[in-house]
Amino acid sequence: MSLPEPLFDYEAHLAACGRGERQALRDLYVQESPRLLGVAKRLVRDTALAEDIVHDAFLKIWTGAARFDPARGSARGWMYSVTRHLALNFIRDHSRETQGEPDVPIITEAFDAHLHSGRIHHCLEQLDPDRRSCIVHAYVDGYSHAQISHKLGTPLGTVKAWIRRSLTALRECMG
Repeated sequence: MSLPEPLFDYEAHLAACGRGERQALRDLYVQESPRLLGVAKRLVRDTALAEDIVHDAFLKIWTGAARFDPARGSARGWMYSVTRHLALNFIRDHSRETQGEPDVPIITEAFDAHLHSGRIHHCLEQLDPDRRSCIVHAYVDGYSHAQISHKLGTPLGTVKAWIRRSLTALRECMG
């Protein structure tokens, strides 16, 4: 029987970054960069571009860590927010430059997905409140399945099933 892995303390690492401790940034990078890369890749649909966005996100995380306010949300969620905003800003800025250019489908597809994001709110409202909460905690707050399970007092397998089924329902609703 193995011991459970201790939860990574994002808030403490951000506070250390705010004090200029480079090792804290390295630890954050090792802990979260693969998942942040996944977020960026889903948005911009280009690996090299997503890697640049994650690099820029960690620069913003480093320079903005001292201003992070845990009263406004989770540290991990803030890191995801920084990454998503950079990716969406890139899409928005480059969609203006590339309007009418037929050879840039990656950017325009991602921009179209962003334009339809208002539909996601309608689709989220169709979900059971517990399932909606799981989706929000996972994709907005940046919580792991285990953290959601603990927060909601729900078995881990149930949380995973709710998220999987809810994502399917959201895809169907979004069309």
